[in-house]
Amino acid sequence: LKNMLKSGLLKGVLNMILWEIFAIAGLVFIILEMIVPSMFFLNLAAAGFITAIVAVWIANGIILTILFVILSILSVLFLRPILIKNRADKEKETGMQGKYIGKIVKVIEPVGKFSGAITIYDERWEARTDSDETIPTGTEVRIVKYDSLILTVERI
Repeated sequence: LKNMLKSGLLKGVLNMILWEIFAIAGLVFIILEMIVPSMFFLNLAAAGFITAIVAVWIANGIILTILFVILSILSVLFLRPILIKNRADKEKETGMQGKYIGKIVKVIEPVGKFSGAITIYDERWEARTDSDETIPTGTEVRIVKYDSLILTVERI
């Protein structure tokens, strides 16, 4: 061990271990963000990756941990609100640029939480409701959201 310390080999290994620890932490936080999409773990992942990059040059675990905590706090305070706002904007915006949002259409198959269909300009579209009610055939409804070729509607 003394020879390793003298040769600097242990320092090099410790350096490598520190950056790997923070890189793995970043990957774990990205996986957590995929499981629980809250825009919280994404900030921690960014802090982990930045700290991993810094760990290539700084081998002090205490300094790196403090850096990780500071970066995490800053990103949660400043970056998270921006990410949440962008996510909210994207939920309002649709792949159709909102073209059908707000349109009044007719139900051609009873629409519930898990099945149903409406017609728009003589085209059949899958539709769902956010509520537990089932909207019968022939009822006019308003389109409120578009999600991956399925329109969410509400009774008017």
